[in-house]
Amino acid sequence: MLKAWVIWLLAALFMFYKYAIEVSPSVMALDLMAEFSLSGAAMGNLAASYFYAYLLFQIPAGLLIDRWGPRRVTTVAILLCAAGMAFLSVAESFGVALVGRFIAGVGAAFAALNCLKLIANWFPVRQFALMAGLMMSVGMLGAVGGQAPLAHFISYLGWRRAMLALSLLGLLLAILFFAIVRNRAPHHKRSNVMPQTAKVRAGLKSVVKHSQSWALSFYSGFAFAPVSAFGGLWAIPFLQEAYAYSPHMAAKGASLIFVGFAIGAPFFGWISDLLEKRKPVMAWGTAAGGLSLALVLYLPQIPAYLMFSLLFLFGFSISSFLLCFTMMKEIHSTLVAATAIGFMNAFDALFGALSDLLTGRLLDLLWTGEILDGARLFSTTAYHWALLILVVYLAISLIFLSRVKETFSKESIPSSPLP
Repeated sequence: MLKAWVIWLLAALFMFYKYAIEVSPSVMALDLMAEFSLSGAAMGNLAASYFYAYLLFQIPAGLLIDRWGPRRVTTVAILLCAAGMAFLSVAESFGVALVGRFIAGVGAAFAALNCLKLIANWFPVRQFALMAGLMMSVGMLGAVGGQAPLAHFISYLGWRRAMLALSLLGLLLAILFFAIVRNRAPHHKRSNVMPQTAKVRAGLKSVVKHSQSWALSFYSGFAFAPVSAFGGLWAIPFLQEAYAYSPHMAAKGASLIFVGFAIGAPFFGWISDLLEKRKPVMAWGTAAGGLSLALVLYLPQIPAYLMFSLLFLFGFSISSFLLCFTMMKEIHSTLVAATAIGFMNAFDALFGALSDLLTGRLLDLLWTGEILDGARLFSTTAYHWALLILVVYLAISLIFLSRVKETFSKESIPSSPLP
């Protein structure tokens, strides 16, 4: 059992690394806009390039992990993340910076799928929701590390050296992962990787033909986008503009979104296991997350302690959406677990990328022409209108959730099983 926990920890550390990379533009937004003379849309596009790659490689990542197993595939993925950060650290043009973010996104596409596959291969079925929640807790700690701590690091070393340090950390993680991780526990015969004789198309077909795959994926995409676009990109500039917070104070506030997420993920996994229901937990959590975000954006000037409490509550509540990962596993064969979750994760990446770009374009349309040290400054009103779309997303996600069928914490036989 100790070996299972060590393997899980290394897989979860990849999630930590992935989220630190993912949210890093939020603490460098003004630096990057000044360095490359970027508009809001261009800054959104730079952040979104990570999600473009994440989107394109989600289904291939799932198929590769199911086909070849997590160990070798994920080692290469971690190295790609490290290479992407190295590219970004030396970028002298916007194009090279885009390439760096894109390469990092390719590697990051494997992080969640790898960890969930290893959980399925090393832990009992009854522990899946809890372990998946703990996985996201570690991942969200990475997002926290990519906020206030990274902001301090950048203030001392500059953003280029900070990105180079992240690259070297990735290299070290890849070495440890390859040396220690094994694909599955010897006694978990059912959790074997997809047999070589199986056609990978059959696995994907079984996922695509299941109506619940689509309902869960659209719900997940709409529920995740506000965390990505607000917490991972615009929260810090918004808090600086709307509340006159210093960069470090704004970073601390934004990091509370991910602290809340880290605490909420295993909590909701435990609650749903206890109740033996997923859907009502997701519904109440998503609704509370939407209300919290609306209050963050539209309440008039409020004390910092109240603002920070709302940011924490937003992250805590919205983490309930992660139960859709468990539901996706419960409605599909274990043999195609990574493929199924990769299909759903593709929607998260799509909506994350489109939301970064859309909010950036809306901010540009509402820009009044103010510039500070080469970076565009957007008004509080501009943020209010541009970020309204994220509140709408959460309302739409509840509509898709209403079409999801409860699994009652039990694995069911897929409607389109593998031949």
